[in-house]
Amino acid sequence: MTTVGLFHPGTSFLHRLPAGVKLVAVAGAIVAMTLWVRQPWQVLPCAALVTGCYVLARIPVKLATVQLRPLVWMLAVIAVFQVFVAGWERAVVVCGSLLLAVALAALVTLTTRTTDMLDVIVSAARPLRRVGVDPGRVGLVLVMTIRCIPLLGTIVERVSAARKARGLGFSLRALAVPVVVGALLTAEKMGEALAARGVDD
Repeated sequence: MTTVGLFHPGTSFLHRLPAGVKLVAVAGAIVAMTLWVRQPWQVLPCAALVTGCYVLARIPVKLATVQLRPLVWMLAVIAVFQVFVAGWERAVVVCGSLLLAVALAALVTLTTRTTDMLDVIVSAARPLRRVGVDPGRVGLVLVMTIRCIPLLGTIVERVSAARKARGLGFSLRALAVPVVVGALLTAEKMGEALAARGVDD
């Protein structure tokens, strides 16, 4: 079983912090980072802050690395594109901000039970019931989205490892096709599981 995006039990301050507070804080931090980080050096204090949060949560280094490893290929492609289009400085800002945003999102899933996140989202979406929206379904969709992001990263990692094992070089098309197929198969299995539980209308 993959450890990407899974809850890591603990008793740290971040583990005890309410799920709603963590979700709002992370969303605010990502927005602030997107607006504030404009120079490569500004990535460093943000990285130090995120690293400090992982240390505070007592997340093992190996587990933290696993959360970000699936991003390597995607960041490499984005970095090359940014270097040619806007220069290396912009590449550092874009890739650094993206990496830290994913790290923060992963930290939330590592320190928060899925059921707690679901409860918060359902409570926040409860006013939408007046316009015919089911809060339970909203929560389910958002939680599944959060869970599927690391799953997609795991698929990319597996495809890359399979190509390396066969001695094949990097090819964006050869990487994208099996990743898309794997994502569709995963989505189909999840759809079947939901249908089996009566969530099919």
